[in-house]
Amino acid sequence: MNAMQVAQRMTADEYLAWEQPEWPRTWLVDGEVVVNQPALKHQVLHGRLFAALAGWVQGGDGRGLVVLPLDVRLDDRNVYAPDLLWYCTERAPAIAAKPPYRVPDLGVEIRSPSTWRYDIGTKKRVYEREGLPELWLVDGDASVLLVFRRSASTSPTFDVALEFDAGTTLTSPLLPGFALDAGALFAFD
Repeated sequence: MNAMQVAQRMTADEYLAWEQPEWPRTWLVDGEVVVNQPALKHQVLHGRLFAALAGWVQGGDGRGLVVLPLDVRLDDRNVYAPDLLWYCTERAPAIAAKPPYRVPDLGVEIRSPSTWRYDIGTKKRVYEREGLPELWLVDGDASVLLVFRRSASTSPTFDVALEFDAGTTLTSPLLPGFALDAGALFAFD
């Protein structure tokens, strides 16, 4: 399924009050509702990344919370549901918290052919502007993981850009001891 934009523009408040269907997934990007149904490769990558992050979180105390897509209000025209969200322990929402949720410490977006232009464009710019510390953009078609992060918590922009592909291992200063073999992530036989 291709991404589809809904013609009517909405504010974040209108979007959050809208009774959305469970499926397909939707986001509000620059005031426009975008509808997308991820394909199999996307979902396999999603599962592998969630398993890796969840395994790391469960491997020790104080490693925060990793969750599947939740509505995150970024501003009056943008509500995203990153494919994966990780919150450090101190910033993790309470389990009983209601949406929308705060900007995570790490957001992960996985490429869908019809929505990649949003991920690499508008969504990346808005995440950066709204203070997301680290963003992973996972391109299963190119077998590459793009990482954008701030070199310090006070950095106003993503001033570090990295690329991980087969033969490299992803680590993050946000996740001490976490390591992800990019080759294994993108292994499709």
